[in-house]
Amino acid sequence: MGNSLFANCCRHVTDLIFQTRSFNSPDERSPLLPKPPTSCTVCPEVPEDTQCAGPYPDIIPSEAVTGSLQKCTEYIQDLSEAKGEEGMVTVCDKSCLRPGTGAAGLLRQAEASRAVAVLPADLGDGPAGLVGHAQSLEACQSCVKLEDSGLAHRSCRREEHVAAADGGDAAPGAHPASQGHEHPSGVALMNGSGPHESLKGEKDARQNGHEEADPGEDGNDQEVIVIQDTGFTVKICAPGIEPFSLQVSPQEMVQEIHQVLMDREDTCHRTCFSLQLDGNVLDNFAELKTIEGLQEGSLLKVVEEPYTVREARIHVRHIRDLLKSLDPSDAFNGVDCNSLSFLSVFTEGDLGDSGKRKKKGTEMEQIDCTPPEHILPGSKERPLCALQPQNRDWKPLQCLKVLTMSGWNPPPGNRKMHGDLMYLYVITVEDRHVSITASTRGFYLNQSTAYNFNPKPANPSFLSHSLVELLNQISPTFKKNFAALQKKRVQRHPFERIATPFQVYSWTAPQAEHAMDCVRAEDAYTSRLGYEEHIPGQTRDWNEELQTTRELPRKNLPERLLRERAIFKVHSDFTAAATRGAMAVIDGNVMAINPSEETKMQMFIWNNIFFSLGFDVRDHYKDFGGDVAAYVAPTNDLNGVRTYNAVDVEGLYTLGTVVVDYRGYRVTAQSIIPGILEREQEQSVIYGSIDFGKTVVSHPKYLELLEKTSRPLKIQKHKVLNDKNEEVELCSSVECKGIIGNDGRHYILDLLRTFPPDLNFLPVEGEEMPEECKKMGFPKQHRHKLCCLRQELVDAFVEHRYLLFMKLAALQLMQQKANKQESSGVLENGASPENGTADSEKSESEDGKIDDNVTGLDQVKELAETIASDDGTVDPKSREVIRNACKAVGSISDTSFDIRFNPDIFSPGVRFPESSKEEVQDQKQLLKDAAAFLLSCQIPGLVKDCLDHTVLPMDGATLAEAMHQRGINMRYLGKVINFITKTPGRAQLDHIFKIGISELITRSAKHIFKTYLQGVELSGLSAAISHFLNCFLSSFPNPIAHLPADELVSKKKNKKRKNRNLGNADNTAWASMTPQELWKNICSEAKNYFDFSLECENADQAAEVYNLQKITLLREISLKTGVQILLKEYNFDNRHKPTFTEEDILNIFPVVKHVNPKASDAFHFFQSGQAKVQQGFLKEGCELINEALNLFNNVYGAMHVEICACLRLLARLNYIMGDYSEALSNQQKAVLMSERVLGIEHPNTIQEYMHLALYCFANSQLSTALNLLYRARYLMLLVFGEDHPEMALLDNNIGLVLHGVMEYDLSLRFLENALAISSKYHGSKSLKVALSHHLVARVYESKAEFRSALQHEKEGYTIYKNQLGEHHEKTKESSEYLKYLTQQAVALQRTMNEIYKNGSNANIMPLKFTAPSMASVLEQLNIINGILFIPLSQKDLENLKAEVQRRQQLQESIKSGGQLEPEDKAVEEKEAEPSMPSAEIPLTQSSA
Repeated sequence: MGNSLFANCCRHVTDLIFQTRSFNSPDERSPLLPKPPTSCTVCPEVPEDTQCAGPYPDIIPSEAVTGSLQKCTEYIQDLSEAKGEEGMVTVCDKSCLRPGTGAAGLLRQAEASRAVAVLPADLGDGPAGLVGHAQSLEACQSCVKLEDSGLAHRSCRREEHVAAADGGDAAPGAHPASQGHEHPSGVALMNGSGPHESLKGEKDARQNGHEEADPGEDGNDQEVIVIQDTGFTVKICAPGIEPFSLQVSPQEMVQEIHQVLMDREDTCHRTCFSLQLDGNVLDNFAELKTIEGLQEGSLLKVVEEPYTVREARIHVRHIRDLLKSLDPSDAFNGVDCNSLSFLSVFTEGDLGDSGKRKKKGTEMEQIDCTPPEHILPGSKERPLCALQPQNRDWKPLQCLKVLTMSGWNPPPGNRKMHGDLMYLYVITVEDRHVSITASTRGFYLNQSTAYNFNPKPANPSFLSHSLVELLNQISPTFKKNFAALQKKRVQRHPFERIATPFQVYSWTAPQAEHAMDCVRAEDAYTSRLGYEEHIPGQTRDWNEELQTTRELPRKNLPERLLRERAIFKVHSDFTAAATRGAMAVIDGNVMAINPSEETKMQMFIWNNIFFSLGFDVRDHYKDFGGDVAAYVAPTNDLNGVRTYNAVDVEGLYTLGTVVVDYRGYRVTAQSIIPGILEREQEQSVIYGSIDFGKTVVSHPKYLELLEKTSRPLKIQKHKVLNDKNEEVELCSSVECKGIIGNDGRHYILDLLRTFPPDLNFLPVEGEEMPEECKKMGFPKQHRHKLCCLRQELVDAFVEHRYLLFMKLAALQLMQQKANKQESSGVLENGASPENGTADSEKSESEDGKIDDNVTGLDQVKELAETIASDDGTVDPKSREVIRNACKAVGSISDTSFDIRFNPDIFSPGVRFPESSKEEVQDQKQLLKDAAAFLLSCQIPGLVKDCLDHTVLPMDGATLAEAMHQRGINMRYLGKVINFITKTPGRAQLDHIFKIGISELITRSAKHIFKTYLQGVELSGLSAAISHFLNCFLSSFPNPIAHLPADELVSKKKNKKRKNRNLGNADNTAWASMTPQELWKNICSEAKNYFDFSLECENADQAAEVYNLQKITLLREISLKTGVQILLKEYNFDNRHKPTFTEEDILNIFPVVKHVNPKASDAFHFFQSGQAKVQQGFLKEGCELINEALNLFNNVYGAMHVEICACLRLLARLNYIMGDYSEALSNQQKAVLMSERVLGIEHPNTIQEYMHLALYCFANSQLSTALNLLYRARYLMLLVFGEDHPEMALLDNNIGLVLHGVMEYDLSLRFLENALAISSKYHGSKSLKVALSHHLVARVYESKAEFRSALQHEKEGYTIYKNQLGEHHEKTKESSEYLKYLTQQAVALQRTMNEIYKNGSNANIMPLKFTAPSMASVLEQLNIINGILFIPLSQKDLENLKAEVQRRQQLQESIKSGGQLEPEDKAVEEKEAEPSMPSAEIPLTQSSA
């Protein structure tokens, strides 16, 4: 969808830079509070669990988490108190920092191929140069001119007089979005969308809990200058159309107005023009505020400029992009970061409040509610075609048959001198063949034909400055269709068009005809192959870009945003380039740098990226498992790179790393250290070891840098012996190598053992494992010796040990206290004023409200701090307490809690000196404890979370994510499944068991598929893949592979070519595979790798025994291997012919793993917002989350998973606070983004659809709500099947909506299914089941079947009575309803008797049958979706606030050992006031 799109959002700025609802007066602006420089990566106080805390406000995290989140809000807490004072910190508003402009800004370069140079060539000399010229900075961050595409980023804007199609999204009081219609004065960094307050200046931020920042570092870093400005309007006068006004901001560049014009419907066909003010040409890269005489109402003229070859190419490319703008083929083919979205199919266009929507709510009769057959409960068919419904807009309006470069290019010399630049060949829809000359003056028809060259102008020549104007004159169909196409293009939601930061591939696609496309053809053979064309004739120096962005300054918020955006942008470009390169390497299109060696050992350089294959070259991994180890090493290395990048130590550099799995091969792509290719590795490595610990060297600078990482990464500094028996000190594993590049930077590489080894999979002679491990059959021999623990596990283990440490010390202190029986107590000794800790004051002001245990923990904390500050004042007994506790938990220090791991323990070939013998013993014990902790705490913890439904995986990917968050590696999958089978509530874990088994089967199949593909030649690929899928899934007993014809030729000729194929197998060996053999291999793989015994010999048995769906297995295997199949209905159970033919395999995509750079500041705002919401301060929460949204947009551009979570939470808050239309608008964006970034059938997308349906219902768009719910149900059936706890919620939603539109029979089918599922997964006595009974009873009542209604309501009543007691209001409500139903039943019976007795002339009392009111349906919908509104009186509010306050203090005291000072408390009270709506305070909770 090319470049035209990437400026396309000017129509919808309201949607792009998200408008926020203003709660205060419009000009209060946020201080985006700068954080202290010390902690600019990740707030150390935020524990792991909150990092993965769900994005839903209704999932209340544990107490501890909430407490620590409180910490994160410190620097935002006193906003309201500080409001309006002088000396406020405001933030710079350089255009390079606005969401709209950045290189990673709104539209991530839509043509990934012509990537934007983040660092222009002249900045190569280092960061000084970079920060030096503001001009370059702007060029680098926002408006780089693109070679060969000429389109720079355009910050979005809406013209005043064009009301965009979905302008209705903005709430009436909403701020115009960031460069919106007007800029209120005092515009803050974001050009301020959002209700913000100002701040009392530095001192407050200090008091506000930033003691950890070293005051020395602060100075003026934190102060940022504010530029006050307001937007203004200019008039634009373009040839051939009426002048129009355009809203601009002084920070914008002239270039950005160009972009808007190239996107507007009436000017989009112009690319080669200049803007002139009073006859003076404006410089493209000038900011508007620097232009003399440009002011409100100025007239800018669009003047057509002469073309050059470059401009002509840009023009043709742009026209082609406009013609293709609605064509989804790029998304199906997975190119240029396009991806699919189907939301608009189900909402019939945009969800704005357009006229036709309004009527729908009232005319309920017209709604057709019947779902397709396959969506009904109990249906067994799972059609695939419905996954990608055909969008009406995609039947493209054909404007031209062919537009291509002519074979007469380039013009001969004599024609060049007449101004000919190039020749085009066009066939119009009317079948007219014409030859067109692009000349310096424009485009005209010439007299050439396909076979005769005659460049003279035709008569008439229709000379036009733009190609579109020329084509309009020669083809009436073109004129009509092009106009219609542009109209449609600008009406689409921007989120359907913006490129995603990383490519998303679709595993199915419809059959598409391959159309002729000159630009695509040219790209394939020119720019793509060897170089990126942002600087003519030069490739991008990836390493320099990656490292220079890391060196950007990061002292305050604007600097950090700029830096994070640059890092993110370069990473996404690098990932795209590396992926393309890796595919080229495997497809054989890149020459090796060591061509004479065996194919497996070859290495490649392409586009300044180094590629190596995942094979064991030169027996490097001989002791670790050979090729198997060489295959996992790159992913371990990538995890190491991720971790070191996250710690972000200044001066320590890692390589850009991307791991690509493609066609059965694993390729590692890395940026190249300057100078490394000229030297031997032995000379370069000055730290670490190149032979796994035989020769080891160290370097003081590396030790100093790595020591900074040792605390966050929990790595212990240790000594090892080298081959000369000398002690060498290291602060990482021995494999980690340090190399100083020619650029003087300190690089570390080979980070594959950043984390400690996993002893459960590393049997070591003479080492005894803990009991828990032995019970579960560990240690177990794995295929390689590189198994290590995940970072999440290390963190969880350390946190677990810390709690243990606190408890032990507290117990000992209590005992001492009891022995002492003195009033003075340890505490006063411990924290006497002269030791300089301010804690002592707090301990004196302690009132006895907090129970003993808390005080004990407080004392331990203070004591630990005091001892750590190494003061003589602590009495020896207290020291003893801490020492004992430290020893007990395995801390490396005996005065404070500090657990670290030595990653070299149990490394084959590493020896330790005698002196550290004891230390090594302790480390071994620690590793054994960690291995046992995984089995005894983490796995049971995961299963318990699944039982409580706090974790609800729906497919393999979400299960893997849940395991990883708890630090459990996938190799434990078999153990997890075994644990589930032994759990008492086994039936309630059915869904997890099913997902686990299908994941186990598809992962085992993937392992086999990998080696299977390596033996396949390119020509046999589709035949081989379809054969494999037949053996894997089809019921056909003996599928036969179709060998490509040329391979049936005699084998003699093939001998010579053996070397080129990377596989060692015979090229046709794959054809002999049978289903029996494959399934036997799958079962043995499952046993060997996952230690789980599968009881099935073929696909049919697997489906039967484990109740799996074949379509689900097909989806899982396709996603894991990158296979794309044809969208059609597959018959898996046909025993007479195979399911797949080679025509069904459309493509094979790479599976890419890469680093995901994070937006740290935005993340803190987001977490603080979540914390506020969970404490009930909705308004403050909403403001913080709006702020986070702004910052996310600033760093990631408009599309990203984290923005999706942000929008979802915002929508939920809007909904709770009663702003339904805003909730709808935000949730619509969340759905679109989830479809585009995660995939159209990802479990998250399914949930987003459900939320959107609720908000649609609240906005009385009933048919849309139903369509969305049906879509969600279809996706869930495809991804998992019917038997899932989420399905109960979904069916309750569907049933309620159907009840609301009086489709009672349909409604019952869904509600009764939900009841059955809830009873299974929550137990028949749970409150969820009681609610389900009640919903069913209501429908029966509406149908006047009172007996059934009574029966269900009685069931519900019994559950309420048993669970909540007689006097609970739920029980009372239920009993009232029972009475009502009984009366109705009696009345009905009377009437019936009357009829029987008196026949037709009976006088019948009219019976009251009530259709449910929309309000009552909505109320029930809110309840089942976990949103409760509790009406509260003023008094209740006061009590509630006091309670929240008390809890917060308790949390604080547990967390930090101190209490809020009384004045803080007053502030909290004051802050809490405005956020409560006066009449009712909404609380969110999980649906009860």
